[in-house]
Amino acid sequence: MKRSNIDDGFKKNQPAAIETESSKTILQILEKRGIRYVDLLDTAMEFYVPHPGIETTDKAKAVFEREFYFAIGDPNLQMLIYAGVLLEQEGEAGELPGVSRESFEKDLSFIIADEILGDAVADYIAGSKGRFEFVRFDKNKPGILKTLGPFMDDVIGGLLGGVSANMYSRAMFEFENEKKSAEKKSVGKKSAEKKPVGKKSAEKKLSLTQSAPASSQKPGAKK
Repeated sequence: MKRSNIDDGFKKNQPAAIETESSKTILQILEKRGIRYVDLLDTAMEFYVPHPGIETTDKAKAVFEREFYFAIGDPNLQMLIYAGVLLEQEGEAGELPGVSRESFEKDLSFIIADEILGDAVADYIAGSKGRFEFVRFDKNKPGILKTLGPFMDDVIGGLLGGVSANMYSRAMFEFENEKKSAEKKSVGKKSAEKKPVGKKSAEKKLSLTQSAPASSQKPGAKK
């Protein structure tokens, strides 16, 4: 079957707007587990490298904050992170299916669902570049990551990886745009500074040309 023949898959009778809002956000849930935004920011900045558009730490923090709240506002991302929270809670209680509390606490190598979830979070936020950054965070465990459990360190690592990747790429994009805009303004300013020949000046030149005596004799000819 051709793709063009497949039904569009859109759900019917969807409301034009969300009728009710949730009573809690993922940030509130994370804070209850001792994970605050400032901790996430500090952790991300441990891996900060000066880059066009974010040449200083202050600039990097500002761009990171913007990208973070843009990403975290997506309810689908919140649910992915919440899945990690619930899995962490069940693991701590020894209630995960197929995994004992001891295996969970030791984060044994056969447990890979945590990394799959962290990878999904990073990929959802920033695609392949987000997954690349997630690997850096996961391997090095900077800041708060080293204090988190098996699921939360990967989920938060994926969150930081995705947001950090967007921080760098969007800062570069804005830097290039500002550079092009400045160059256009500079060219326009130089063009405006070039004074055009005025009407009076042109008339004066024409008058001088017309009043100059025209010699009918050939060079060197005697009168």
